[in-house]
Amino acid sequence: MSTRFTNEAPSMAGSNTLQLFLETAQINLLISKYLANTLSERGYHSVTPAMLQFLSALECGANYASEIARQLGVSRQMVRKTVKELSQAGYLQQIQSPKRQKQIRFTAEGEALIAEAREILVQLDQNLFQEIDKNSIQKTLEQLRTIQAVLQED
Repeated sequence: MSTRFTNEAPSMAGSNTLQLFLETAQINLLISKYLANTLSERGYHSVTPAMLQFLSALECGANYASEIARQLGVSRQMVRKTVKELSQAGYLQQIQSPKRQKQIRFTAEGEALIAEAREILVQLDQNLFQEIDKNSIQKTLEQLRTIQAVLQED
């Protein structure tokens, strides 16, 4: 086996899927940062993009660590740690249920945070509609849902 290095870079196949992956990840990041920054300006100082992603996975009623872990693809230990942090911040509470698992629920402050986040996103919609036709955004969403369906089949 030769120990010489080559100066030629390997050829990279063009991939629309790679571009889609990178662009959607960037959009996700930008929306998350925008939302966290705007919420911080409105008094929710401890909110981060990662926190918002976690909170967005929760249902309005009872949630359980095992379900959240499965949905987010993380360990139950990570869910418990995050729930503890969000409970200390005042956004979540844990309630002992008749089962062995604790229910994870939004506090009144957590519900206010989510309501405020939704209002901010509605305003962001309006800003986007000034630059991009609403029908174009709807068509893009439909196409993204189709891509999700194809990927879930695999």
